[in-house]
Amino acid sequence: MTEKSNLFQIRKDIETCIGQKIQLKANKGRKKAFIKEGILENTYPSIFVVKFENDYEATRRVSYSYTDILTKAVEIVVCKDNRKIHVS
Repeated sequence: MTEKSNLFQIRKDIETCIGQKIQLKANKGRKKAFIKEGILENTYPSIFVVKFENDYEATRRVSYSYTDILTKAVEIVVCKDNRKIHVS
């Protein structure tokens, strides 16, 4: 039951950051990590969407689940105030 409340808190924290610039770090396995800056575009009941832009003016949207943050596979830092979204 505590896991469900943690997921709800993560979702609430992410919803407050919609439209803000974030730094996302995703573990890709075998000591590989994906670190990129993007904009938190939208949230849905099970996932959230991040929009990344590259040097070639191409836009890419990637979705992650809230459980990715709970399991620490994904970390989000809001660039505005260097606030890290995670479970205490």
